[in-house]
Amino acid sequence: QVHLVESGGGLVQAGGSLRLSCAGSGRTFSSYVMGWFRQAPGKEREFVAAITVTGLNKYYADSVKGRFTISRDNAKNTVYLQMNSLKPEDTAVYYCAADENPTVIHTTPSGYDYWGQGTQVTVSS
Repeated sequence: QVHLVESGGGLVQAGGSLRLSCAGSGRTFSSYVMGWFRQAPGKEREFVAAITVTGLNKYYADSVKGRFTISRDNAKNTVYLQMNSLKPEDTAVYYCAADENPTVIHTTPSGYDYWGQGTQVTVSS
């Protein structure tokens, strides 16, 4: 089991950048596929990015490809989401999630086993 805590959210102007962090507890953090999701008011939670256990393979939603970068530091039990060229439509609560199955990359929330509490990102126009 892993406990996840996100940080780094805030208010930023369009075109700006933010870096989200997700710290995980437990010795098995490096065995989880990690993902980032977001949920805007009145909308369903949507996939943003995912990274394999080694960090060698990364996956992105089309809406963030080229602007966001996911990375992880297993020695620090932390996964990051670098967000550049932010747009107002990126405004949402951002969640990190951990998947115990390292063989499949899930892009739906149901594929993940553990979730953080979320961090708010607001992009003003």
